[in-house]
Amino acid sequence: MKRFALFALFSLTLLASSLVSAATFRPEITNEPLINPGMGLVNFHYSNRPWAYGSQVNGERVVGDTLDWFPGCSTIYFRLPWAILEPEEGVFRWDLIDSWAQPWIQSGKQIAFRITCSENRWTYATPKWVRDAGAKGTEYVWPVNDPEIPNGQTLWEPDFLDPVFLEKFDHFLAAFAKKYGGKPYVAFIDIGSIGMWGEGHTGRSSKLTKEQTFEVVKAHVQLHKKHFPTTLLVISDDVAGTNLPGPHFPATDYALENGVSLRDDSIMTASSGEPWYHAEMAGLFWPTMPVVVETEHYGLAEPRGNWSEKTLEESVEAYHASFLSIHWFAQDYLEKNRAAIERINLRLGYRLELREVKFPETVKMDEPFQIETLWANVGVAPCYGGGNVIFTLLNEEGKVAWVSTDESFNVRELPTAEPGKAPEVRRASTVRIGWVDQIAEMNDGVIVNLKRMDQWPYSDGKVPMLKPGKYTLCVSVGDADGTPKIALPLKGEAGNRRYKVGEIEVK
Repeated sequence: MKRFALFALFSLTLLASSLVSAATFRPEITNEPLINPGMGLVNFHYSNRPWAYGSQVNGERVVGDTLDWFPGCSTIYFRLPWAILEPEEGVFRWDLIDSWAQPWIQSGKQIAFRITCSENRWTYATPKWVRDAGAKGTEYVWPVNDPEIPNGQTLWEPDFLDPVFLEKFDHFLAAFAKKYGGKPYVAFIDIGSIGMWGEGHTGRSSKLTKEQTFEVVKAHVQLHKKHFPTTLLVISDDVAGTNLPGPHFPATDYALENGVSLRDDSIMTASSGEPWYHAEMAGLFWPTMPVVVETEHYGLAEPRGNWSEKTLEESVEAYHASFLSIHWFAQDYLEKNRAAIERINLRLGYRLELREVKFPETVKMDEPFQIETLWANVGVAPCYGGGNVIFTLLNEEGKVAWVSTDESFNVRELPTAEPGKAPEVRRASTVRIGWVDQIAEMNDGVIVNLKRMDQWPYSDGKVPMLKPGKYTLCVSVGDADGTPKIALPLKGEAGNRRYKVGEIEVK
């Protein structure tokens, strides 16, 4: 009981000292689009054929364009058939990815993937050498008129559980993971090796039953988990059935149980009826894992009359989406949907607002004090990657002089809500600035045990490891080591995602 009383007294003393000569700062919130890890608009660079879509002007790709002109576009998406990336066994064309990915990585943005094994525009989306090695499969004729596909063209789809196919694909994934596995700039990887376009459809090819599809899903989930244990994996909702309502299906439940999140590409694909199919299912995933939504190709949906900016915005809300895939040429898409994109950027994923900071204007070196902050997440989803609140002192030259991180508070805990209703969370963080080094033992002002040979000007034998004086106090969100990672919608950035909140004097 005595220890508790002493602890309570110490805590009250800290709080009282933090409120003496306290400054209150309320940052100016902005509506700027933010580029942050684990969220954002996704640009299709390859969409199962090399010419679609990417950044193009007059039909030609723009080399090195990271779409900085597209508000909130954080991620470039590579959807490619396996056959293109491994045209010969053990011979890989990673340059088809790296040539376009490098500018995005260098600019601090993200990349994402889907590697497919069945496509209607490729006779062999799975490499022909896999069939030649003995893998079984199904030959079929794509029955839909398509100007890119000669009428009567025979296509081949592998048996997705064939042991030869699985062995060869396992080897490919091993090489793929060696190249991109665990990289912080990889936003997510689709489990796209099942069915047409990697979406689980086999109704026009091998015609798998739901039970057979479920067995395929289990095998391919485990294969991807084996090679990408730390990378976010997602799977198409269509492996559960194209337009069946309801939250629970064996295939997607299995994905959820194994830490694989959801991708739904049904947004505005139907010419009539529901604008999407599985928002209810997404409710099982989004509280714990990022959900990806993808629209119908804009250039196909708009002429059919089933494109709506309102529906686009509502889909982000309904799915609590962290990523929204842009399925068309980026310039045209933005030109026709700019107002909706600007509104979506205020809700897509997470958006952390620092609304108030209270801090003492004067502190003593090496003595604990408190800084109070008030936070809200005004996005539709949690900040799944999390982050700690960081307090940084900058000297008069703008250089980092001291860093203190509150590791006991994770912004992932901030709740989400409907627009304009985000709950506020107030946090009191205990901070210590500087360090006093006792370099000598003193006896009545006389050094009796000199520990260093330097002549120090401090008569008590104590040397501060931070120069006393005034500093700029900044707040940021990032890693526990004090590295800022998350952009905040605030004015007053001091650089490197640190935001000025006032001055503090260290004595």
